Amino acid sequence: MPNRLAHETSPYLLQHADNPVDWWPWSAAAFEEARRRGVPVLLSVGYSSCHWCHVMAHESFEDAATAELLNEHFVAVKVDREERPDVDAVYMEAVQAATGQGGWPMTVFLTPDAEPFYFGTYFPPEPRHGMPSFGQILDGVRTAWADRRDEVGEVASRIVADLAGRSLTGALPADRRPPGTEELHGALMGLTREFDAVHGGFGGAPKFPPSMVLEFLLRHYARTGSAGALEMVQATGAAMARGGIYDQLGGGFARYAVDATWTVPHFEKMLYDNALLCRTYAHLWRATGSDLARRIAVETADFMVRELRTDQGGFASALDADSDDGTGKHVEGAYYVWTPEQLRAVLGDEDAEFAATCFGVTEEGTFEEGASVLQLPDTEGLVDAERVASVKRRLLAAREERPRPGRDDKVVASWNGLAIAALAETGAYFDRPDLIQAATDAADLLVRVHMDWHARLHRTSRDGTPGANSGVLEDYADVAEGFLTLASVTGEGVWVEFAGFFLDTVLLQFTAEDGALYDTAADAEALIRRPQDPTDNATPSGWTAAAGALLSYAALTGSGLHRDAAERALGIVTALAGRAPRFIGWGLAVAEAALDGPREVAVVGPQGDPATVALHRAALLGTAPGAVVALGAPGADEVPLLQDRPLVDGQPAAYVCRHFTCERPTTAPEELTERLQG
Repeated sequence: MPNRLAHETSPYLLQHADNPVDWWPWSAAAFEEARRRGVPVLLSVGYSSCHWCHVMAHESFEDAATAELLNEHFVAVKVDREERPDVDAVYMEAVQAATGQGGWPMTVFLTPDAEPFYFGTYFPPEPRHGMPSFGQILDGVRTAWADRRDEVGEVASRIVADLAGRSLTGALPADRRPPGTEELHGALMGLTREFDAVHGGFGGAPKFPPSMVLEFLLRHYARTGSAGALEMVQATGAAMARGGIYDQLGGGFARYAVDATWTVPHFEKMLYDNALLCRTYAHLWRATGSDLARRIAVETADFMVRELRTDQGGFASALDADSDDGTGKHVEGAYYVWTPEQLRAVLGDEDAEFAATCFGVTEEGTFEEGASVLQLPDTEGLVDAERVASVKRRLLAAREERPRPGRDDKVVASWNGLAIAALAETGAYFDRPDLIQAATDAADLLVRVHMDWHARLHRTSRDGTPGANSGVLEDYADVAEGFLTLASVTGEGVWVEFAGFFLDTVLLQFTAEDGALYDTAADAEALIRRPQDPTDNATPSGWTAAAGALLSYAALTGSGLHRDAAERALGIVTALAGRAPRFIGWGLAVAEAALDGPREVAVVGPQGDPATVALHRAALLGTAPGAVVALGAPGADEVPLLQDRPLVDGQPAAYVCRHFTCERPTTAPEELTERLQG
């Protein structure tokens, strides 16, 4: 019989709806039930494409004996971390503080007042590698709750008090100033020390795509001409694009590489990674003209539209790492990996030998059971490009016949904001109006389904129905970023207006008096701590994403209020630039824009006029850090930056402003390009 999760919309929660565990969704009713019964709460947090979440579900939550123990002695609460990042953040902070590490599935035991007292992540069904079994954990917690409840309560109270005492106010510089040239140079030096000069990227295994850091380095290169900054971007971009983390047949990036060489990925594909990396490669092409960067940007955009677009026009969250290996068994990477025998079955002996050499497929394999993850080393000029393309098409067609990975088809507002920005720019750079239309359709969905009459955002939707969960800071910030980018590409000022609504909510609901930002709104559900984190994780932090959107909006509208808020928010980047540059990359990128101006470009001319189009393209391709672009016909006033901008001698013109000073207008795209170099 299905449990209470059967009525939820989250694909992750629905995966557990038929468990024998009597799961509750996160709700006041669940904790009231725990108080009524006098039992602790088991909080289990995960997400649909999490491999070890699936493993623990199969081993423990589908087990009748484990479920009986859970149901008798606990109230079990299941949370989708992608739906409730606030709940996840609060308890993950507690897990990391107590154990020194974190991850998913996250397993936390709580009092009926939601106070945590015991923590962990994955627990096996039997004791293994020094880890106790999940059953042992349940027995231990049950016994402690029954025999030493006062002691458990004291532990929980101390943990909550410790969490409540953590504040970022002391980390902000007294004058709340954004980083200057010294701090940004210090961040560059810190990244240089951590750069992997052999394999690209930063640090060792596992290795995550550093998209936000790469954006900072591109902007720093544009402003300073630092060859070292550009070299780190080029080396990392090439290594990822040619490695196993990139799907050499279908495009798109996996979540991370388990090794330091980008060879073997963790195969789940997330919308946010692909949106961020699509934009990064598009910007790398803009800076260098790299054919490889262009190909990866376009292929990644096409992957998002082909594999993640929903019937309603939004973008689904993720593709699973696991899939049926053809025998009914779900195996990580089964959809993506190849053996020499499988190549021969599709291509024949001669082309299979060529493909094995080209893509690094060996008898020993680079993955499990002799299978290989496809890679594409730099063989330009050494192999027949047409033959490579032919082999890829045939292998892709054959792969389409394999059982496909599952798709988490909920639409997350913030991740769709990132996708809108990436698709709009990639479409504009590479003359792909279909990508711009896809970005516009996603933006329409966010307005129609995710936004209410008070311009407040629902974080998620599924099948065109909004979820009950409220948007968090990153939703407002990333959607505003996406809408501002879409406005710069399409010239439709309505997207600037919508972005303004969302950023006003950021100022009213998420911003403290000292300029610090919280991840949840002031009127959101109260948790044991109001989450607040300025550092990047898999996506830009809501804090620094808001700073970037506020800065761009101020440049387009002239709003001193939004500019001041952006600069105060950047104070945290001043504090962290030298200490943790890898984890504040987006903040550093925004700081580069603030230091540069950012430059404001108004392109005025009749819509569709070839001269207007040429100027607009030159404006979009300018590499000045964080430059904003407004496009409109003469007399347009939807965006304040366009006001009082006449044609010049009857010709379309571009106006470039910076630090409250505007240069003389130009009608020449070449001159505009020069003015918008970093």
